[in-house]
Amino acid sequence: MAGILFLAFLAGFSTCLGAAAVLAWGRPGRRLFSLLLGLAAGVMLAVVALDLLPEAFLHGGPGRTLTGLAAGLLLMHALDLFLNGEVAAAPPGLLYLKMGYLIAAGIALHDLPEGLAIAAGFARPGSTGPLLVLAIALHNIPEGMATAAPLFAGGLSPRRVLALNGLVSLVTPLGCWLGIFMLQALPGYLPLLLALAAGAMAYVVTQKLLPACMALSLPLAAAGCGGGFLLVAALNLLL
Repeated sequence: MAGILFLAFLAGFSTCLGAAAVLAWGRPGRRLFSLLLGLAAGVMLAVVALDLLPEAFLHGGPGRTLTGLAAGLLLMHALDLFLNGEVAAAPPGLLYLKMGYLIAAGIALHDLPEGLAIAAGFARPGSTGPLLVLAIALHNIPEGMATAAPLFAGGLSPRRVLALNGLVSLVTPLGCWLGIFMLQALPGYLPLLLALAAGAMAYVVTQKLLPACMALSLPLAAAGCGGGFLLVAALNLLL
């Protein structure tokens, strides 16, 4: 259990790596950011299509798989609606700060089901758990960048930007711990949890990552997404 929690912590900590990169070198250019977001989208999409959904279907059948998938999609959609209300007109610095805090809150809330996904992935033998850690870690790096950039632009000190991202990163191991506890108490819900994780990750990919990277650079977004998908497919063959 300690080893799984440590891996979940590393996956969450990559948020701080993204924030540190922004503080050290500034926000990456459009082309690099598009490639990074596309890579994260491809990795997450492959984990959903090649690992989470097949495992859920194998052990829970179509009923539980579809139920969990729909629950994950609806959960993330509800969080999205809750967090993405219009920000009132404000001075630029305050506007950036509000935007940064809003992004941080959204990341923290959807890091919880990502932690649950890690717990579910390690509940079955095979490569699903390590691949989920890789996918979530890659996904969290651009999220850390997205959080740090507006906070830093709004006047928050680098130390406080990193501290806030550090708090956000702890939500992933917390979700993992909750997932392990749930699976020990209710092992029959593993397929439902796997499908729920798939739905949550699919929502992030289709509604956030892909639109963002395609708006920046369609060719690099496609290259990053295809490369991320092929990376996970290759790791599936090796692990």
